[in-house]
Amino acid sequence: MSSPSQALFTLLCAATLLSGCKEKPADGPSQDRTLEKLRMEVDRVNKGGAPSAPPDAPANPHAQLADLAAAQESDAVKTLVLASRQAVRVDTLELQPSGLESMHSLRGAGKVALTTSDLFVRVKLEARNTGTKAVDVPLSAAKLVDAEGQEYPIPRDAQAVGGTRRLDHTWEPGQSESLALVFEVPLAAVTPGLVLVFPSRGGQDTRLPLQ
Repeated sequence: MSSPSQALFTLLCAATLLSGCKEKPADGPSQDRTLEKLRMEVDRVNKGGAPSAPPDAPANPHAQLADLAAAQESDAVKTLVLASRQAVRVDTLELQPSGLESMHSLRGAGKVALTTSDLFVRVKLEARNTGTKAVDVPLSAAKLVDAEGQEYPIPRDAQAVGGTRRLDHTWEPGQSESLALVFEVPLAAVTPGLVLVFPSRGGQDTRLPLQ
């Protein structure tokens, strides 16, 4: 028997003996109810449940406020200021930044969610093929690069939950689409010098300043 179970069992035995010592208990129904609660608690702990706090244990309002603040912080989406809204080109695909966000939690459809102690960074883009021919651009190869040169590729699980699912496809002339790219980076990476890089197949990589 585990320590929590032993403590509850001891308490149950003590309560049982106490009730048996009194010939005419003034509050028999109350004692019966207490004993029943103790029996239920022993059964629950024996099945693997965590011991409950005593009913008269003082609540810690500071801890409750801290837990609430932490929950709100983890769910909060913070809007970041873009360093530039100037469009860049990957081949004939024009990519214009429209938003930049950071958060600790990503929530998708239904109950799907991801949480990180680092940061999820979501880059929103407006894409349009300005050329006269179809173009194939593998946007899934995009990566964030911080001021120290550390690279952060797109994590597939985070992208599936909080970003555009289909990034690699052929863009027909004039075709446009709103996109969201999701990355996971340390907090220290979201500083001036953070850029979004689109690798080139042969020429120079396309760089989009974010911070």
